[in-house]
Amino acid sequence: MAETEEKKAGRTEAGPATEAAPQDYLRLDQQICFALHAATRAFGGLYRTALRDLGLTYPQYLVMLVLWEHGELPVKQIGAHVRLDSGTLSPLLKRLEAAGLVRRERSAADERSVTVRLTDAGAALRASAEEVPRRIAAATGLPLAELADLRGRLTALTASLDAASLDGPDCD
Repeated sequence: MAETEEKKAGRTEAGPATEAAPQDYLRLDQQICFALHAATRAFGGLYRTALRDLGLTYPQYLVMLVLWEHGELPVKQIGAHVRLDSGTLSPLLKRLEAAGLVRRERSAADERSVTVRLTDAGAALRASAEEVPRRIAAATGLPLAELADLRGRLTALTASLDAASLDGPDCD
């Protein structure tokens, strides 16, 4: 009789009736990582279009955001902000320098450290980039409050995953 009452209440020994059956856990559409991957790829396509007129790739845009926000920074700090290792970041910075948007210089205090700063052209590009976040937000179809909540939840998820990882974030 107790078993029947639990079923009526939507509970089973495995938990609430809304939980997926164990065999469903290995379905692609049940993977949070895949949902995030698919959303990231969709954002990538959208950013490719939005950034085309600026002449930037998405990773270059992230670096420019950091420099517009913080000014001159060592490569290592830029990498920490954008979660890219130096092997990925160095060629990206070389391309930004070749485009005349940044200047890389060895630190006088520590020759192993390279500092990156915006050129006048890189600083001026900021005005043209101001429309990008508006376009992206509009394309999501979500109200700004929901976008802010989602960003906060993803930031918390990232922190939890970093804490659970043996190695921490994948950047040097």
